[in-house]
Amino acid sequence: MNGLIASAKKIEEYGALLDCVRNTRLPVGMTGLSHIHKAHFAAALNADCGRPVLVITADEAQASRLVLDMKTLGCRALLYPARDFVFRSTESQSREYEHRRLGVLDKMLRGEVQAVVCSAEAASQLTLPPEELRNRTLELKVGDEMPLESIVKALLRAGYSRSAQVDGAGQYAVRGGVLDFFTPGEEYPCRLELWGDEIDSMAYFDIETQRRTDNIEKIKITPSNEILPPDTEEFIELLEHFRSEIRGKGAVKARECVDKDIERIRGGLRLQSTDKYMPLLYDVASIFDYAKGYILCVSESFSVKERFNAAIGLMREAMKAMFEEGELCPGLDRFSLQQSDLLRAYERMGAVYMDNLPRGGFDTPVKELIGVNARQITAWNGSFSVLKDDLDALSDRGNRTCVIFAGTRKAADALRGDLIDDGYSALYMDELPGELVSGTLTVVPGCLSAGFEYPLAKITVFTHSGRAAVAQKKRSVRKNANAFHSLDELHRGDYVVHVAHGIGVFEGINKLEASGTIKDYIKIRYDKGDILYVPVTQLDQVSKYIGPSGDDKPVRLNKLGGKDWQKTRSRVRSAVKDMAKELTELYSRRLKIEGHAFSPDTDMQNDFERRFEFDETSDQLRCIDEMKGDMEKSCPMDRLLCGDVGFGKTEVALRGAFKCVADGKQCAILVPTTILAYQHYQTVLKRIEGFPVEARMLSRFCSKKEIEDTLNGLRRGSVDIVVGTHRLISKDVQFRDLGLIIIDEEQRFGVAQKEKLKELYPKVDVLTLTATPIPRTLNMALSGIRDMSILEEAPHDRSPVQTYVVEHNPEMLAQAMNAELRRGGQVYYLHNRVESIEHTAAKIKDMLPDAVVGIAHGKMSEDELSEVWRKLLEGEIDILVCTTIIETGVDVPNVNTLIIEDADRMGLAQLHQIRGRVGRSSRRASAYLTFRPGRELTEIATSRLDAIREFTEFGSGFKIAMRDLELRGAGNVLGAQQHGHMEAVGYEMYLQMLEQAISEERGDLTKKPKKECLVDLPIDAHIPPTYIESVPQRLGIYRRIADITSRADADDVTDELIDRFGEPPAPVLGLIRTSLLRAYSAQHNIYEIGRKGDRLLLYIDDLDMQKISAIAAGFPGRVTVSAAGKPHIAVRIMPQDKMLDLLEKVLMLMNTANKQKDS
Repeated sequence: MNGLIASAKKIEEYGALLDCVRNTRLPVGMTGLSHIHKAHFAAALNADCGRPVLVITADEAQASRLVLDMKTLGCRALLYPARDFVFRSTESQSREYEHRRLGVLDKMLRGEVQAVVCSAEAASQLTLPPEELRNRTLELKVGDEMPLESIVKALLRAGYSRSAQVDGAGQYAVRGGVLDFFTPGEEYPCRLELWGDEIDSMAYFDIETQRRTDNIEKIKITPSNEILPPDTEEFIELLEHFRSEIRGKGAVKARECVDKDIERIRGGLRLQSTDKYMPLLYDVASIFDYAKGYILCVSESFSVKERFNAAIGLMREAMKAMFEEGELCPGLDRFSLQQSDLLRAYERMGAVYMDNLPRGGFDTPVKELIGVNARQITAWNGSFSVLKDDLDALSDRGNRTCVIFAGTRKAADALRGDLIDDGYSALYMDELPGELVSGTLTVVPGCLSAGFEYPLAKITVFTHSGRAAVAQKKRSVRKNANAFHSLDELHRGDYVVHVAHGIGVFEGINKLEASGTIKDYIKIRYDKGDILYVPVTQLDQVSKYIGPSGDDKPVRLNKLGGKDWQKTRSRVRSAVKDMAKELTELYSRRLKIEGHAFSPDTDMQNDFERRFEFDETSDQLRCIDEMKGDMEKSCPMDRLLCGDVGFGKTEVALRGAFKCVADGKQCAILVPTTILAYQHYQTVLKRIEGFPVEARMLSRFCSKKEIEDTLNGLRRGSVDIVVGTHRLISKDVQFRDLGLIIIDEEQRFGVAQKEKLKELYPKVDVLTLTATPIPRTLNMALSGIRDMSILEEAPHDRSPVQTYVVEHNPEMLAQAMNAELRRGGQVYYLHNRVESIEHTAAKIKDMLPDAVVGIAHGKMSEDELSEVWRKLLEGEIDILVCTTIIETGVDVPNVNTLIIEDADRMGLAQLHQIRGRVGRSSRRASAYLTFRPGRELTEIATSRLDAIREFTEFGSGFKIAMRDLELRGAGNVLGAQQHGHMEAVGYEMYLQMLEQAISEERGDLTKKPKKECLVDLPIDAHIPPTYIESVPQRLGIYRRIADITSRADADDVTDELIDRFGEPPAPVLGLIRTSLLRAYSAQHNIYEIGRKGDRLLLYIDDLDMQKISAIAAGFPGRVTVSAAGKPHIAVRIMPQDKMLDLLEKVLMLMNTANKQKDS
């Protein structure tokens, strides 16, 4: 117990409460407690009584705030969220909230929690009973005897689904004796290896690389769904029995619905709407059944009761519609507690009512009423003088316990220094100490939602106004430079590119037998049905065609042996050369221009950075350093900063802006639309508050007088930062001393505008921000001629978006929109056809007459659009019917429901980006991806819908989404003309050419083109399907093996195989060894290795006599050399020779000759 929680005992009223709880004189009523005091008292009750605490609040926002505050005070609190019940059969839905609930319930059963906080709605919802959760949970330990089948059965009973590889919670995968599964409560998935029936080892693994990380000794398989039906036959029997007993009004429809479900189960389909059968499957329970022995605290009981009744009312509304449709019927109608159940729980558990203001009475009679004398202190904004005034106002500081929460560690340490310099007695601690020294200010990292004071007990706590920096586990960042490991996702019918033959269609892996050995070949179909078989050892010559191929634009196949592919390649190569030349010249020209070298960071800059209310991600810190490094050089900066919406680009840019202003120069921030200018301007004002910096905005939102003032200020130098649209490029805008230009959303400015800026201010530093991600691979290729910083790490406090894939059903969507409006939120309704958008808006208006419906699409003028965004931001529009224009729109935190029509016509990348438009606040967001009912889906649309389902349910497919987006990003950086060349040869090949051209242009001779060597020997070298079943995974591994260039690579691949698939069989080891020897051979200019009769033939470009004599000395009388036709060295094979051993020996002799030559 830390000193702050222990100090509660000094408070007389808390002592009285503790007495009541220990002697069960409950329920008890308390008044005078504001939010932060409740957090303090609840944490103290847990510590002093040694019993966990259950706190019920009115809504989820309060609950999550309470959890954060209790954690900061040192109590392990968990949030038990509410969930959405799904009664209609959707195609799929995401289950993050269900997983979180199950995680909390499991920890409650295990006694691993100190406090649980939930909203009235979450408390009202029924769930599976504790004994059911226990029965469906299985603990596994290393050394346990348990057959694989039994573990898989336990996973199925717990609601997991099988997949080829685990990408998200609730999935499992089996490969031989290796089992992967992802339990909802865990941070990482687990890999378990069996030896016979014994569990040999267990470890966590990384989803990105699929490689093991930390070994573990035991793990629990906990359910992945709250509603778990029994085995198929038993479930069908149960439903048939229930169906036969349905009577009364609406029975016909209800029976039809049950029949449909039975049919789905018989067809082996997973039922998405099992929620409705909850009353049939269990004697249901609520969170109170898990909270045996808990202390129950109710925060603002009147509001809790109101919200509880409202939640039940909403549930009844939803059920009413379901009763009419027949989805629910009598017997399937109990999903929440009633008010009487809640009051009984209060009585039974002995509630501690925590209220702020005294009211007429509480929900149940109380045994004691305690009024607390406590004060809430507003959080301070980071300004030292404000804190100083507050401290000086404490008259008896000498014998007072005083704690200051100062935000981040950096800020806390700096604050302690400032306090000591000002003559205060202050201590910095990494966490709250066991004992607090009165008379000394204890400064600790962290933030509370408010400070607090108990005047009689002489305890005062101040806090910084930022959000608490919750320690996050470091996410592993992609190490491999190649984000496009494209062969992992190759399926039959996909386009591929072969280096020598061009674009064809992948037709699968074929086994061919030649001279007694089996080998795998990849079959590629070219134009006119020509077929090419590529040995898998040469997979590095094949890559997936990555480029814009859609239903509307099929890719042209090349002819085998035709000339057009060679022409295309040389055309692209020369275009790439020109571009490399142009870029290199531009870069070297820029280096020659003398700009302003900014001075290193000042104290004011450090102070500004300390006031950032979040902890920076490591990516942000790296980008900030890269940018500052550029600014401190004398040549002008031209850096591109790229990161997804909401990844913190603005903060990086603002630090640059502040650095520029601190050096006495001006900064211009250029944005594409009026409304973005307004938003950025608000952000700038908030961040520079309290600093001597003057910021202004130039846009059509400003009056004539304001514009005139701003222009004069810029000319005189009294305005430091200006935010504006292209109005900033107008002739009448003159700066006194411009030092930095920041361009936001660069893809939406014309090239002409950007060039004009650079002409006007050639010596000024430029920082460009873009939201379409740029592939790492491209960044590497351009390194040294284009400066790019990439933000890949998401901020920590995003809530997941609850996503549904459903058939388009207007009633259901109207219900979803209505629910959002009743919560006080707003809705995006995405209808991507301008001609019928007004008709759609009118239909929505008919269904929801009270809602204000707005329209936004690309054909509107900027003025009209600005007006729409303004109304949306200010809450004047409830539902915005719009096209995909919202991708590039503005941040509206209050929009928390998104409905997309015809989602099957959109790519994953677009869906991912649009879905990122909701869920921007702490409120919960939902997205409904709908498709037309009964429409015959094209093959492409079906596979797209499957991908969306996967993406929705498990978040897999994220890689594909990122890849599509990165392609767009690559197109942006390279410009439209290069984009065309990229399409012609596919992305991977384009990159290789680009890298080659750039290194040649810069005279960097280290990057020679990779030499190829063809190995055609009769040896068993392939991956048997029994070892790796899934074709895309097998291809991915073939590609990994083909890329081997050194012994270290070979060892790494072997490790990965053992890790993911178990011990590799002989043919796989043969394949790895062949690949390694092939790489060594290419280093000696050997381009082909084969066997003819009893001779091993090495075809070589230049016959080196020194190497030949070394081989001849090693194999006396067995070596012949031919210089005619195809020059080669031949070594006779003896009966006892093993082919690969012989080849390895020959290569070693050649190596020795090389070393002698060099010495």
